[in-house]
Amino acid sequence: MHFPLAAGTKEKCTLADPLRHPDLVRLGRRMRDHLDETLDAEQHAARAAALRRRTVRDVLLDAEDRGREAILSCADGEIYRGPVAAVGADHVTLAGDGSTQRFVVIAHIVSVEVR
Repeated sequence: MHFPLAAGTKEKCTLADPLRHPDLVRLGRRMRDHLDETLDAEQHAARAAALRRRTVRDVLLDAEDRGREAILSCADGEIYRGPVAAVGADHVTLAGDGSTQRFVVIAHIVSVEVR
């Protein structure tokens, strides 16, 4: 017994190979498409949740990993600028000119701009 050809297939499906039935091929494609859409939606939701939970320390760690410069506005009105050299549990180190480094306590940072 033979089944009709599915669109895009070259062989007829026989009873010996029921998994190649045209309906199963179409169903498999639909399931893969649905799984891809679900995975994309879950990844988008995870990224959005991670962005909502990011702390100042997370932003500074990201800047350190990417070798970016940060502009820190602190509670005392001072503004510090420089490449993020290191991020500790409670402080950030900005590299200065040559051998100088500036340590800033994270709890005193009011805003961060990363460039």
